[in-house]
Amino acid sequence: MRVQNCQRTEAAAPCATYILPLKRASAGELADLPEYLARVAVWAEVLVVDGSAEEVFAAHSREFPDGVVHLVPGHSCLNGKVAGVLTGLELARTELCVIADDDVRYTESAFRRMLALLRDADVVRPQNYFSPLPWHARWDTARTLLNRALGADYPGTLGVRRSLLLRAGGYCGDVLFENLELIRTVRAAGGREVRAPALFVARRPCTARHFRTQRVRQAYDDFAQPMRLAAELSLLPVLVAGTRRFRRFPLVAAAAAAGLAELGRRRSRGMDVFPASSALWAPAWLLERSVAVWAALGYRLAGGVPYAGARLSNAGHSLGELRRMLVDAQAGAVPAPVRSAHSAGYLSRLGSARVPGKRPASRP
Repeated sequence: MRVQNCQRTEAAAPCATYILPLKRASAGELADLPEYLARVAVWAEVLVVDGSAEEVFAAHSREFPDGVVHLVPGHSCLNGKVAGVLTGLELARTELCVIADDDVRYTESAFRRMLALLRDADVVRPQNYFSPLPWHARWDTARTLLNRALGADYPGTLGVRRSLLLRAGGYCGDVLFENLELIRTVRAAGGREVRAPALFVARRPCTARHFRTQRVRQAYDDFAQPMRLAAELSLLPVLVAGTRRFRRFPLVAAAAAAGLAELGRRRSRGMDVFPASSALWAPAWLLERSVAVWAALGYRLAGGVPYAGARLSNAGHSLGELRRMLVDAQAGAVPAPVRSAHSAGYLSRLGSARVPGKRPASRP
């Protein structure tokens, strides 16, 4: 299906939908998000699916500009982000959808490039980079560069075709690595993934305190990637054994890590957005991961990693598992696993009552 370029006007139907799952513990934490969404609303219809508590939801409604549709999730999942995405996909009026975390910041040119790539793809994976760059964002940038060197990074935003995901019944919301789950579900359903390592989309860094809390949780994601998990579990034993045999082994390992990260920086115009010093943080990140992944293993043995007041044991399904699940669902052997019991009726009522471009005054 070909999708023509379009410039949205107030009278024209949107050519794309921007879906932003959101949840905040308290009001007053949106920073520049309302201003950013006012710009996005010129390019696309904006759906913010907000799982915050009622009083926080109401405060957000007052802050969001006209043109932003503010909704509550119509699904119930262990991973609240997935609940927001599924609700947005079912209520979107367009085939092309851009899913983005609340810290993602598209420019208009990057957004148009995303839509152009979606003409011939079912899911598009761009490249995030941090802006600005406090110390902990530089630290985490090393992970990005290593991912680029060894394959592709996993960003906080994806472009998707709505129809394919809806035909697949959505994607599982009870896993930790939700973006990987979405990508694999699209592929399992026969869709085409396009990796776009030169499509750069800015991302606002979290606080240093939140960064520290993410170390083990991010390592837990690797249970969805067994080969990577095995490699990372071997890092600490190899470092200890190598240091015992060869005193300069840590220096050699650090140089190799920085060199690999620099390769990732130089791939696909990465030097345009990643500073030259970024690769030097790779040894520190690998040392952190060599410890954090063992802590993640401990959580796995204890029943799962803590997440939003619950425990998530499953980081993500394999491609083979998802293909079998889709075959079983199509045969009627099992129900679509992502739907909550109340979602269909809720979404029907909400969709019929919704007026595009207006915010509900309160939660339904």
